[in-house]
Amino acid sequence: MTIAAVRTHRLSAPLHTPFVTALRRTTTVRTLVVEVTDDDGRSGYGEAPQVWQVTGASVAGAEACVRDVLAPAVVGRDADDVLARCAEMAATVAGNEAARCALDVALHDLAARRLGVPLVRLLGGTALRVPTDVTLAAGDGAELARAARQRQGEGFDVLKLKVGTDAAGDLARVRAVRAAVGPGVRIRLDANQGWTPREAVRVIRGIEDAGLDVELVEQPVARWDLDGMAWVGDRVGVPILADEAVFGVRDLVEVIRRRAADLVNVKLAKCGGLRPARTLLELARAHGMGTLVGSMMESQVGVGAAASLAAAYTTSAVSDLDAAWWLARSPVRGGLRYEGATVVLPDAPGLGITSVTETKVHHQS
Repeated sequence: MTIAAVRTHRLSAPLHTPFVTALRRTTTVRTLVVEVTDDDGRSGYGEAPQVWQVTGASVAGAEACVRDVLAPAVVGRDADDVLARCAEMAATVAGNEAARCALDVALHDLAARRLGVPLVRLLGGTALRVPTDVTLAAGDGAELARAARQRQGEGFDVLKLKVGTDAAGDLARVRAVRAAVGPGVRIRLDANQGWTPREAVRVIRGIEDAGLDVELVEQPVARWDLDGMAWVGDRVGVPILADEAVFGVRDLVEVIRRRAADLVNVKLAKCGGLRPARTLLELARAHGMGTLVGSMMESQVGVGAAASLAAAYTTSAVSDLDAAWWLARSPVRGGLRYEGATVVLPDAPGLGITSVTETKVHHQS
């Protein structure tokens, strides 16, 4: 059975709450969904989220990459030989991780649908329920405390607090959140590259001295400053999680070699899809690094693939899979749902996506 067509859908969906980090503020998800169809008319879906400030990916750029380079590499080829198709597709273009991710996931989704099993089963797992943290967007102490209490009431027991916008006030923000939720909730911080190494050490040591019990600190310094991140890690007790510093295998090898982080956040749109993500998780585990699977600001398509990976590979820390929870309305039908702090994957073939709504089909190969 061969791949008959590759289509692209531009999607836009509002968030119920503004998403604010040290790198950006957004109220809308803009993303590209790629649909791969076989000769029998079955479709698999993957997603390339637009995240200018992190990956540099755009909807227009991902669409052009899929249309001009990636789709011609797979159309007419065997739909069931997924790893071969992914390897061939990845060899056709440098960079463009989000576009490669979308086609990689769509190929895996189609293969799972053809077998009649959930994507997690194709990846070697069986679990359909995956715990997630939830992000508290950057803000002042009072705003964060209110949001933290609300999320705690909704059942979330791991809160990811966005910091890095103002190092001088970050300790007070963490203190406000801890006071609001008490000791029973795990708090992790994400600076999104917002601190200098000296600021990072000063803030983290202040948190440690105050006994605020922070689980980990994600990407405290600029992604290129691995020596700075290692310097921070050597001077604090809180574990350091690499995110923007690791796109692919070479990046992770450097992080491991320089002992720059204790854990790694594997995101499909950063590394190019499920095939490279599995390699990153296995490499990290082999070198004693902690792992979690994260997501960009994306829909049930991308988050569903990430959650399926996390369910199959059992990461060492609760994964960061709340992106689709932020959507005021979904641009797709079917797929995952949230029950409090749990991502519930559908017991249906592939990702369980039944249709893509509010779309304009821009290309067919």
